[in-house]
Amino acid sequence: MPATPQPYHRRRRARLLIAGAAGIATVGALAAALPASAGETTYKPGHGHSKPSRYQDVQLLSFNDLHGNLEPPSGSSGRVTEIQADGTTKTIDAGGVEYLATHLREARKDNPYSITAAGGDMVGASPLISGLFHDEPTIEALNGLELDVTSVGNHEFDEGARELARLQKGGCHPTDGCYVKGEKFEGADFPYLAANVLDEKTKKPILKPYWVWKKNGVKIGFIGVTLEDTPGVVSAEGVKGLKFKDEVETINKYAKELEKQGVKSVVALIHEGGLPASSAYNYDCDAAGGGSGISGPIVDIAKNITPKVDALVTGHTHAAYACTIPDPSGKPRTVTSAASFGRLYTDTTLTYDRWTGDIARTAVSSANHVVTRTVAKAPDMTELIAKWNTLAAPIGNRAIGYISGDINSTGTESPMGDLIADAQLAYGKKLDPETDLALMNPGGIRAGLTYAAKGTEGDGVVTYAEGFTVQPFSNTVNLQDFTGAQLISVLQEQVSGTNAASPKVLQISSGLTYTLDLTKTGAARVIADSVKLNGAAIDPAATYRVATNSFLAGGGDGFTTLGQGTNDLVGTDDLAALADYLTANSTATTPIAPPAANRITVVQ
Repeated sequence: MPATPQPYHRRRRARLLIAGAAGIATVGALAAALPASAGETTYKPGHGHSKPSRYQDVQLLSFNDLHGNLEPPSGSSGRVTEIQADGTTKTIDAGGVEYLATHLREARKDNPYSITAAGGDMVGASPLISGLFHDEPTIEALNGLELDVTSVGNHEFDEGARELARLQKGGCHPTDGCYVKGEKFEGADFPYLAANVLDEKTKKPILKPYWVWKKNGVKIGFIGVTLEDTPGVVSAEGVKGLKFKDEVETINKYAKELEKQGVKSVVALIHEGGLPASSAYNYDCDAAGGGSGISGPIVDIAKNITPKVDALVTGHTHAAYACTIPDPSGKPRTVTSAASFGRLYTDTTLTYDRWTGDIARTAVSSANHVVTRTVAKAPDMTELIAKWNTLAAPIGNRAIGYISGDINSTGTESPMGDLIADAQLAYGKKLDPETDLALMNPGGIRAGLTYAAKGTEGDGVVTYAEGFTVQPFSNTVNLQDFTGAQLISVLQEQVSGTNAASPKVLQISSGLTYTLDLTKTGAARVIADSVKLNGAAIDPAATYRVATNSFLAGGGDGFTTLGQGTNDLVGTDDLAALADYLTANSTATTPIAPPAANRITVVQ
C-alpha cells in the first residue's frame, strides 16, 4: 500500500550531459583535492607495460520510486521544479522510460566504470500498462535500462513475498498465466536486495542482502534495505510471514561482513528518505552546512550508519535531494534521492583508491538531472510500451466518466481525495443506506485526473486506465460501525502517534467538516468540537457507519482505531466504486466539476 515516511525512533559530477538536460544540484566536491591521476584509467611506467592508476572514478547512476511509470506521467506528477539563477522557479515536463533510457545511455558514454542502481519501489502502485500485468512490463523495461541492482521498497510487497520472488526469478503468473503467447516471463536481470526483510521461520533474508560490483580490481558493495515500518504501510497479506529489521543495524552488520570479504567501498540503497526544505530538484540542501536543508527519517539513519558506508541512495518520500549528512565520525557523506516516477536520475562520482580499496570520500560529488522529454526516444522502450499498450487497450481505453477541468491530488485536502471519498460514500449507501461518511487515505491516491486528453479519447474524458493510475491497489470498499468518540480518535490519529511527525490527513466525504489547527501539536491539532456531520456536532455516544478501503479497515497507516470497527461488510473493488460514481454522475455534456476541497478548515 501507499508509502508515507515514518519517523525514525531509534535510532559525478556529470562527465557528459546531453543537450537539453536541465540544471544541477551539486553536493560539493568536499574540501580535499585528489592527485592529478584521479579519473585516469591507466598509466605507463616506461617499460612497455600498462597498469591501473591508483585512483579510478566510478560513475553511479541512480533513481528511485519508478512505480511502473513507463509512459510520461501526466499533470503535476510529470513535472519537476527548477530554481533559476535569479531565484525564480520554472517547471519542466519530465519522465517516461523512453526518455530515461536515452539520458542514462548518454550519461554512460565514455564511462567504462559505470553502475546503475535504484532505491526501491520500482513496481507497485503502477499505472494500468504495468499494474494490469503484475508489473512484468516494468521489469522488462528495467532490464532494458541495464539496471544493475536495486533495494526492495515497501511497494515490492504489495502482492506478497512470493510474487516478489517471481519478479526476481521469472515464470508466468500463477493465476493469470502468461500474457504473450509463446513468451515466458524471464524475471529481473538485476538482483533485488532485501537485507532487512527476514522470513519469520528461517530468520534469513528472503532475497540477497548485498551484491558486489567488480571491474579490473575495483570492488564496490551494495547493501539494500527497505523501511522497517513497511508492515505499517502495506496490507497485512503482503507482509505475511515476514519480519522487517532496523535499517541501521542491518546495514552496519553487512558492512562489517563485506569488509571481512575485502570489500571496503560500500553504498547503501535505502528505501527511506528525507524532506528537503524546497521542492526544487536543484535546491542546495547544504547551503547552510551539511544536511542543513533536509529533515525526516533519513537524517537520523544517516547519522548512525557506520562510516564504512561511503554513500546512501535513498527513496520513499518522492523528494529530490543531493546533499551531505555527517556520519557517526562527523565526516560528511553523500545522500541522494531522485524524486519519483523516472523524472530525475542522480549522477554520482565515487573515486576509488586502488591502494586502500576504499572510496576517497573527500572527492565524492553528486547531482540530480532532469529526464527531459526534448531528447530522442529510445526505440526499444517505444516498442516495449506499444506491445503492452496493445494488450491493455481493450480494458484501458473504456470511458468511465467526464470532467470539466483538472482534478488535482495535491494539498492537505485535495479535489481528487474529495471525489474518491464521495464515490465511496455513494457506494456504501448502495450496500447499506445507513452509511454516514467515507474516509480515504492520502497515500492511496496516486495521481489526479487531467482534463487534457492523454490519447485519442478527447478532452475531459476519463478512461479506465486513467482511473487505474489514480487507484491501482485493488482494495475493497468496506463498511464498519464506530462510535462518535472513535471517529474523533481516528481524526486525531492523523496527526498524532506514528503520524505526529508526518501527518496523514484523511480525505473526507461531503457532509463531514472540521478544523485542523497545525499551529498546535499532536492530537490537539484536530479541534474536537469542530467535527460535524451535515452541520450537527458528532455525538460521542452515537454509532456512525463508515466506508473506508480495506487497507484502512485493517488499521493501516497508523490508524489503529479503524482496525477496531464492528459490523463489517466487505464490498467491491475501490476503483470499481470510483468508475461507477463517475459514470452515474457525469456525461459528455454534463461533466463533473473539480470539488472545491473546502471540507477541512486548515489553520497554519
